[in-house]
Amino acid sequence: MVNPASQVKNLFTAHRNSELAVPMAKYMQDKFPFLGIKKPVRAELLKQFYRVSGILKEPFLESFVLALWEQAEREYQYAALDYIKRSLRKIGKHDLPLMERLITTKSWWDTVDMLAQHPVGTIALKYPEVIPETIAGWATGEQLWLRRSAILFQLKYKDKTDDRLLFRIIKQNADSSEFFIQKAIGWALREYSKTNPAAVRQFIAQNALPRLSVREGGKYL
Repeated sequence: MVNPASQVKNLFTAHRNSELAVPMAKYMQDKFPFLGIKKPVRAELLKQFYRVSGILKEPFLESFVLALWEQAEREYQYAALDYIKRSLRKIGKHDLPLMERLITTKSWWDTVDMLAQHPVGTIALKYPEVIPETIAGWATGEQLWLRRSAILFQLKYKDKTDDRLLFRIIKQNADSSEFFIQKAIGWALREYSKTNPAAVRQFIAQNALPRLSVREGGKYL
């Protein structure tokens, strides 16, 4: 049987587009090389891969994710994220170290934000003990992308949001000069304001937050 990561690599390599690769890399500030496969084409190729390989019918395969993550071109990390998102029901508490590894490897907003919202958010909702055990430590640690993930992991929770926890994590990061932290604070507040505008309005009024965070967080208020 052909290795599933090799199957993806063969599909993607056959559809690389050098002309598109340049602007795609530029959009990501040239942090990663690209094959030049845009999202609609990538989605079709992955659909074909899932159909032929049957991998979605199997248990969650960490080795497949890591094999894709090791590839240089960014589309392979996007393929890993697609597979993770389709496998959320199979992911458990024991997969959180993998998500932490992915968040801190080849890190940029395009991978980190999906990992924070979907697998980390899913795990924390199913196994809330991981919040004091692990995620609380991310919020106060030195690793930028883990801190951003701690701010964002409840982003899709809506009325399941623990706003005391959200506000505590925000206050722990409110003095950060990092753009990606200030932006995450604003995004988290803006998203929660759709569910509980009064709580967000009161929190913004009563706390010293970066201007960017206030501007972003108050957009819907």
